[in-house]
Amino acid sequence: MPPVPKLLAIALGGALGAVLRYALGTAIQARAYTALPVGVLTVNVLGCFAIGLLAAWGTASVLEREDVRAFLIVGLLGAFTTFSTYGLDTVRLAHADELALAAGNVALSNVLGLAGVWLGARLGGL
Repeated sequence: MPPVPKLLAIALGGALGAVLRYALGTAIQARAYTALPVGVLTVNVLGCFAIGLLAAWGTASVLEREDVRAFLIVGLLGAFTTFSTYGLDTVRLAHADELALAAGNVALSNVLGLAGVWLGARLGGL
């Protein structure tokens, strides 16, 4: 099969990932008897598992193709949950013995992310 242009592969994977995130997250949350966002939590954990698996299989023949990696990792999982990329980046830093950077990534992502939501909500009138 000839390679697909990288941006097209990302766009197709992204469309599929966004639909899967919505469908799975909504279905799980509808069956949960809690206000805890277990649908989003489940999607994030599944996305982290999948990106870890794909990163480990990175040299497998099908994943050697740039368009396939772009479709699966950047497109599909990127739209399914960016949390998986955050997790992979943090684990890679830790494996490279960059523990301070890994911890900094966790702290900054969480603190600045929540601050961004809070600020946006305040400015938006919530």
